[in-house]
Amino acid sequence: MLVTQIQAVTKQKYRVVIEGQPAFVLYKGELFRYKIKEGEELPLAVYQELTEKVLKKRATLRAMHILERSDKTKAELERKLVQSEYPQAAVDAALAYVESFGYINDKRYAQRYIEAGKERKGKARLKMELARKGISDSVIEEALEEAEFTDARNVIREIMEKKRKGSGFFDEKEKRRLYAFFQRKGFSSADILAVIREEEQKEEEF
Repeated sequence: MLVTQIQAVTKQKYRVVIEGQPAFVLYKGELFRYKIKEGEELPLAVYQELTEKVLKKRATLRAMHILERSDKTKAELERKLVQSEYPQAAVDAALAYVESFGYINDKRYAQRYIEAGKERKGKARLKMELARKGISDSVIEEALEEAEFTDARNVIREIMEKKRKGSGFFDEKEKRRLYAFFQRKGFSSADILAVIREEEQKEEEF
């Protein structure tokens, strides 16, 4: 394996390019310790020690550090490790480790996310946001089915009351603004329009 290039990432970190492909990032001291030089062959034993031991351990510690700061889905954690340029084998090993101890659990993440957002967002919005975080449709659907949701129209009523406080006449522009707002929040058209109609009736009675 020919080391075709060594690129500085920071003052202390360097990207090692093997046969024209980025392989991994090492600290400056490791380049000297393992005698890795541009234009020279990298012994298979050294490559295996780096990828199977050094970088797997480092990726696992990095994963733990990330999770200490905030909860992540499996896909989010994988994305962060890949962005740090760990080899895929090291990323997979780190994910397997934290998953085996329950440090990442997409079902639990989805349940907590839904619980925190269900009073402000509709099911469609929650489903879309969780999908963006890399959670599978089956896990999302299961978490949504298990969650206890307040009646969607009651949620819309409460939010609308806060948003309309002191806003004055309920004209067409205001209706369109509110309709668009609640659609973005993931509420169904039927529920939004029903509550808007209630507001119209209140004004008619007033």
